[in-house]
Amino acid sequence: MKRRRKLVIAVLVLTPVCVLFAVGYVRWHPLVFNESLWEHAHCMPQATLSLLTYASDNGGRFPSNTNSYGDALLLATNYIAGAWGSFTGPGYDAKVFAEAARTGRHIPEKACGRVYVQGLSQTNDPRIAMLFDKVAAPPDHCQFPRRLWAGFFREVGFVDGSWRPVSVGQWPSFAKEQIDLLVQAGFSRDHAEQLYAGFK
Repeated sequence: MKRRRKLVIAVLVLTPVCVLFAVGYVRWHPLVFNESLWEHAHCMPQATLSLLTYASDNGGRFPSNTNSYGDALLLATNYIAGAWGSFTGPGYDAKVFAEAARTGRHIPEKACGRVYVQGLSQTNDPRIAMLFDKVAAPPDHCQFPRRLWAGFFREVGFVDGSWRPVSVGQWPSFAKEQIDLLVQAGFSRDHAEQLYAGFK
């Protein structure tokens, strides 16, 4: 009888503690529970495939638009059905692409969850990143429950169509290398640095 009473008390005490911890964890780590929790909401391989397909149909050049890289990305969304989610990143909504495709509305860069580097072609160094997440989060291809301990990364798509996640710890050295590669490809250093500015 005493053992049962102790068990009931333990359950009554631990249940609210566990619930409070769970609620707190979700609030403090919202990107762990973002759109990719159960599915590939922001599939980078699909995005790079769309961009490669566009380039193959356009003399090897990736999409470009003088208004914004958001409008440039919209040009590539027609190559794979339902690819809008692939061109935005964690914490951002793909509806901006769907709305622009329907209305012809401009897509501001601040509405895009991924930075797209315009002015590249398939002849550029394959190590150059052409698309990367603005926000670090557990990788898109990492579902629950592994997301709870996976760590935070930015997914990156490269000129050759490959992709990989880059951890927060590796990001500063990765960004420095990418800036140097863009300068070697003919970009001004100011422009290259601006693409990576503000992402730690």
